[in-house]
Amino acid sequence: MASAPAQAASAPTASLQRGIVKMVLSGCAIIVRGQPKGGPPPERQINLSNIRTGAMARRAAQSQPEAKDTPDEPYAFQAREFLRKKLIGKEVCFNVEVKTAMGREYGMVYLGKDTSGENIAESLVNEGLANVRREGIRGNNPEQVRLCDMEDQAKASKKGMWAEGGSTHTIRDLKYSIDNPRNFVDSMHQKPVNAIIEHVRDGSVVRALLLPDYYLVTVMLSGVKCPTFKREADGSESPEPFAAEAKFFTESRLLQRDVQIILESCPNQIILGTIMHPNGNITELLLKEGFARCVDWSMAVYTQGADKLRAAERSAKERKVRIWKDYVAPTANMDQKDRQFVAKVMQVVNADAVVVKLNSGEYKTIHLSSIRPPRIEGEEKNKDKDKRFRPLYDIPYMFEAREFMRKKLIGKKVNVTVDYIRAATSAAETGTTAFAERTCATVTIGGINIAEALVSKGLATVIRYRQDDDQRSSHYDELLAAEARAIKNGKGLHSKKEVPIHRVADISGDTQKAKQFLPFLQRAGRSEAVVEYVFSGSRLKLYMPKETCLITFLLAGIECPRGSRNGPGGVQVAEPFSDEAMLFTKELVLQREVEVEVESMDKAGNFIGWLHIEGVNLSVALVESALSKVHFTAERSSYYKTLVSGEEPARARKEKIWAHYEEKQVEEVVHVTEEKERQASYRAVFVTDITDGLHFYAQDVETGAQLESLMETMRAEIAAQPPVEGSYAPRRGDYCIATFADGEWYRARVEKVESPAKVYVFYIDYGNREVVPSTRLATIPPAFSTRTLPAQATEYAFAYIQVPQDEDVRADVVDSLVRDIQNSQCLLNVEYPGTSCPHVTLQFQDSKDDVGLALVKEGMVMVDVRKEKHLHKMVTEYLNGQESAKSARLNIWRYGDFRADDADEFGYRR
Repeated sequence: MASAPAQAASAPTASLQRGIVKMVLSGCAIIVRGQPKGGPPPERQINLSNIRTGAMARRAAQSQPEAKDTPDEPYAFQAREFLRKKLIGKEVCFNVEVKTAMGREYGMVYLGKDTSGENIAESLVNEGLANVRREGIRGNNPEQVRLCDMEDQAKASKKGMWAEGGSTHTIRDLKYSIDNPRNFVDSMHQKPVNAIIEHVRDGSVVRALLLPDYYLVTVMLSGVKCPTFKREADGSESPEPFAAEAKFFTESRLLQRDVQIILESCPNQIILGTIMHPNGNITELLLKEGFARCVDWSMAVYTQGADKLRAAERSAKERKVRIWKDYVAPTANMDQKDRQFVAKVMQVVNADAVVVKLNSGEYKTIHLSSIRPPRIEGEEKNKDKDKRFRPLYDIPYMFEAREFMRKKLIGKKVNVTVDYIRAATSAAETGTTAFAERTCATVTIGGINIAEALVSKGLATVIRYRQDDDQRSSHYDELLAAEARAIKNGKGLHSKKEVPIHRVADISGDTQKAKQFLPFLQRAGRSEAVVEYVFSGSRLKLYMPKETCLITFLLAGIECPRGSRNGPGGVQVAEPFSDEAMLFTKELVLQREVEVEVESMDKAGNFIGWLHIEGVNLSVALVESALSKVHFTAERSSYYKTLVSGEEPARARKEKIWAHYEEKQVEEVVHVTEEKERQASYRAVFVTDITDGLHFYAQDVETGAQLESLMETMRAEIAAQPPVEGSYAPRRGDYCIATFADGEWYRARVEKVESPAKVYVFYIDYGNREVVPSTRLATIPPAFSTRTLPAQATEYAFAYIQVPQDEDVRADVVDSLVRDIQNSQCLLNVEYPGTSCPHVTLQFQDSKDDVGLALVKEGMVMVDVRKEKHLHKMVTEYLNGQESAKSARLNIWRYGDFRADDADEFGYRR
């Protein structure tokens, strides 16, 4: 870079001017700017008079492939650095001595506010970093004379360029490009690298010289983006709003400053980094002053804490500065109490929303911000169109996500911070489904962000937004980081393993399935369940985890107000307090883990029984809350006394359903309690089989001859025309014929087909069951179907006795009965109906002794005390037998009366 040529016209002596040094172009050229007033300030280039320094390196034009890069001239970079360290950001004063025809200005520059400060040209010459241009020097100019003297002294002292030993070591090996930027960035291991910012393209993109290896790289600030200068078709640039201001903000703080850069990532050949200056982090400053916005795609690689960037951006938004001058917060119109509150979770909806109860008692649906629950897309969605689609079980990982939230949140208090309100959309807008207005929030419990926990387990994904879409989670970066971890570790939705399949049988309202399932639930005693839905105060849908099925469950022993429903004659009006009863049940048990005791089922295939939650019987709780009455069917239950004792105070208080209750007249009570006498009508039966559950099958002796005749005829016909082995394909529910262990054919019904080698059959005329291969089955000839002669084996249960819960005790009773009555003729009387079969008394054919009473007297079983008055005499006889067995300490009474301790422990329930 040269000083002013001799022939340039001398400018008139100008007054001293001041400015701030923005940039040092070379050892003898600087750019000076004024003070900013409402925008970036004016600037001008000043060249130092009378001296010359080496030219800086220059890259060849990209448009000229044959052109070569020009390297530094000796000591050019050292001269530039000398001035950079001395002048950048400092105030200088200068006067313009010469202005060329091309507009280039030459003059003297002094450090400080006046000419008493350091003369920059003299300092350069004194250090041997510039030589004096002696052509045209006038002897009467003392400044020029002093420069020549200084140069002579520098030469004598062998300073700078006048030193011995050559100058090649002062020429940089500049590298304008990097072959593999990603490897280069990775090799730095995110350690700070010393650098000089050489150029500022816009507020968030700079050109940096990395030291000490002189790599010249373009660095984009991680996590943010400033307004840019758009290049138009004609080559001109048009700035976006605040682009020039953002550029000046970065320039005035970083341009040609010594900084440290943390190179963080290199996606698509773009190097992302964070610039650390002793005075602070420019990324945070840009956000705080409203010159930049956060960007999600590069936020993930920011190493200095994404939360700081979000906080800085939030501060700018709240102050409405610069690019946020027209900003309106998503929750701007909400009161503080509506933005942040504590609420109790009552229900989990799918896997991205919860229903909470506020302190005011109001219910509110809260959607988790910025996450999407598992879903099915494309071909999977259209598969099995005929099959009823159940999102909770049919969408992979939806059930796991719902269960995670249910176990974590149900019944617990959570902190809710509303992030935004998503406006309602119509079906026309979305093209698919209409959505109501949604409150989207961050929900935390014990400091854990539920959305983040779901995402980290791979049970939800993070929604991607347009860059200008501000309606997102206040913890969006944590969600993105959690998703990245889940993808990396192959969790949940990101797993390469087979997706979990939930085959859940819905037997609600399926009478046939319910009948088959009833004995299992009855034998199980208390079973675990989850309440999936509450239809009314006493009608619920339960998920049975062990049995993986859904059932409809009705609470036993109570009469609960019924809600409105569609009937044959139109909509039936809801009974008073039906809504309150349903709300009570919802609050107590919805989506909670409960225990159920199934006693029976109704004709619609709904199971009836008792539901317990944390030691509370729901039927009793409804009665005590005056939301249900005790039903007469509860008299036979062990919970009857508890129900009555709960009902009496509620009735006395005349609350809710008892508000208009009036005591009934005694005469009416007497009339109602009239009972019929016990009917004893014994008939002869032949006992064919005794089950492990203490039920038995028997044939009527009257029709025994018909059965024998049919069997003989059928076997003769089969012998004449034997079926082809293996030709029969069994299906559940089919009537068929099967060969028993004795080699004879019998009528049977297929109960289950596991495989051709494993078919479960029930012999309809004898009551026993067997697992056989399909080769032992054949189609039943039409002449011998159940239309010709109905199934002869009828199932019965013993009246007045409790079935022991303990398997060993029950096995002893079964063994005793097999010895005494199986394959023998007895007398049978039906005492009262049961849920699955009639309860009967059985007498020995010869002695007429009661079989059940004999078991009681031997201390094998306990008495089931019936409340019906017409059965009182029989119950008393059984209880007397029980007392005699207890006194003699027979069998189950050998340790005395165990019922005072814990009957369940011994396999009985009182």
